[in-house]
Amino acid sequence: MTRKEAFEFLKENIKNDKLIKHSLAVEAIMRALAKKFNQNEEDWGLAGLLHDIDYEKTKNDPQKHSILGAEMLKEKGIKEEICEAVRVHNEAHGIEPKTLMEKALFVVDPLSGLIVASALVLPSKKLKDLKVENVLNRFKEKSFARGAKREIIKKCEEYLSLSLEEFIEIALSAMQEIASDLGL
Repeated sequence: MTRKEAFEFLKENIKNDKLIKHSLAVEAIMRALAKKFNQNEEDWGLAGLLHDIDYEKTKNDPQKHSILGAEMLKEKGIKEEICEAVRVHNEAHGIEPKTLMEKALFVVDPLSGLIVASALVLPSKKLKDLKVENVLNRFKEKSFARGAKREIIKKCEEYLSLSLEEFIEIALSAMQEIASDLGL
């Protein structure tokens, strides 16, 4: 599946604009990490772009989220490693990520939300004005963006051998590159 086909497939299944932007953000971060780790940027990008493909179908049943998504991707002939990364990314299943792609997607998903929330509290509401230290400060505020699970984001150290600061730097830079697509 090409990136263009994947984006069309995403738009067929996800109508919520914020969720589409979230998917674009996760894709950008996954591509940046793939580049850093000398992995296949297209595959990692597809995993990021399509990780929530089933969200609108499963939002009322979190136990089905990502399981259905992986099945949808398999039916489309997507590579097994991408399908598995999508299946594993939902922490509700308690599946331990094994491959580097699985681990990356698992920790990137909540970080993208923390970065967006951190940008939205700036006077400009723009990613270009957001600094790594702003995100680190927000990370420490437990009451800020509660849905961005810190214990998962922090696994970047164990899973990717990246410090929290380095992980945020890579993610923020990737999102800043597509800020116009994100409306930020």
